[in-house]
Amino acid sequence: MKYLVAALLFLSCLPVSTNAQEVIYSQYDKFDFKNGEYAVVGMTGDRLYTYHNSSDDAMLDAYDDSMNKIATVLLDFFPQKIYETRFISYPDKIIVLYQALESNKVVQYAALLDDKGRLQNKPIELGSVKTGIFGAMKTYFKSAVSENKKMIVIYSANDKGGEIEFDGKWLDDKLAIVKRSRAVFKTDNTVQHTDVNTDNDGNIYMAAFTPVGTNSYADQFWLLKLSPGATKFEPKEMLLDSKFAASGYMKVDNINGKVYFGGFYADKKNGSFDGLIYAAYDIAGGSFLTRKLIPFDRVLVNAAGIRHRNHPFDNYEVKQLIVKNDGGFVMVAEIHFVTTRSNYTPGIGFYSYYNSYSSSMVREYHYNDIMALSYNKDGVRDWNSIIPKDQYSQEDGGVFSSYALLNTGGTLGFLYNDFNASHSRIQLATVSPEGKTDVHSFTAEGNDYPDWLPRNGKQVAGRIMIVPCLHKKQICFAKVVF
Repeated sequence: MKYLVAALLFLSCLPVSTNAQEVIYSQYDKFDFKNGEYAVVGMTGDRLYTYHNSSDDAMLDAYDDSMNKIATVLLDFFPQKIYETRFISYPDKIIVLYQALESNKVVQYAALLDDKGRLQNKPIELGSVKTGIFGAMKTYFKSAVSENKKMIVIYSANDKGGEIEFDGKWLDDKLAIVKRSRAVFKTDNTVQHTDVNTDNDGNIYMAAFTPVGTNSYADQFWLLKLSPGATKFEPKEMLLDSKFAASGYMKVDNINGKVYFGGFYADKKNGSFDGLIYAAYDIAGGSFLTRKLIPFDRVLVNAAGIRHRNHPFDNYEVKQLIVKNDGGFVMVAEIHFVTTRSNYTPGIGFYSYYNSYSSSMVREYHYNDIMALSYNKDGVRDWNSIIPKDQYSQEDGGVFSSYALLNTGGTLGFLYNDFNASHSRIQLATVSPEGKTDVHSFTAEGNDYPDWLPRNGKQVAGRIMIVPCLHKKQICFAKVVF
């Protein structure tokens, strides 16, 4: 069961134009895809910042509205071996969280930059952990940021049989440590956890579940709340009525004081999905106000079966839960699975030239159809939309696959690569508030037609998205104006 963090969206009646997109590319910079990092940082002051790091240097690039580079800031305080980075942009500053490999340990740091990207104070160390004899093999520290960006939680959480051990630090937006906490959640069976969400008051919410069967569906599910500095979780079980939950998504709604949950359920622990779960937890009252188990209806089963005749909902993962003003919701899910095989023939897969392989075992990444389902407050389906797509790549984590969700109003937009042909194309699929779907090729000429990475894009304004792009051993960024 995999939980994915995404923005909580509220539908309005503002339409989105599907025929008037403008694309502006930045200039190319040298970049090594095999060992480099990149990110869209966001808007700070009147500058757009991006980040890239390869074998030579780590740097922030600043751009004006026309994607002309106006400054480059070397992040020379970074240690030589960076393990993972995350940037949090503000109107007047940037916070960067980064992990470094130092000898036989991974160290978590945080640094504060001004609106010109300059380091303000010495970076602070937030924790360290020794690696095994094979070096860093996993993510040792994670972070959660509140919606208003005033609370940052740096934490580690480990599943150990029937226990979840949590160790966290709360920071404000000036990087002062305001609270620390260690807490343990115990059950009678093997338990696993999900990523942490935090509200604007710093309370954190983490789902815990007991996996069963070959698919590791959940037969028990809890929402765990931990206040800043507290040493005990406040667990609240969400009853499943003998169903088995999977592929869940959880998000905090600060405006209405709720935590929403959306996912699928199966009637059997090793069966296919049979319906949806939708729940709303009231933060003040400490209880679930809404909990719905909604079976798939025949019309939806037939629609999904056009593309996948047998077990049409298998491998779907919930990516977004869009809560409507009337209490209804739109659930967005995508087919995703990974396969392996022992024989490899070079050249299979559109993006294979970005990687070289030395192992006979090859991981294959599949990202296929997108499904959007709209339900009213009573759990009755208003409409469904299935966007067909088939994305396949090898040993790249599927970095060119999946999609970027465009939140510009009532119409949902999905930007993704179609690379099942001799040339990759950028596609834009839009779904209206009434469920009408339109798919068309996205005009993105210029810069020698680089390869886009939509799922790493970031919406930096109401109608502006920045998407990283690669062209062999070069990187640039595309500004898309809708």
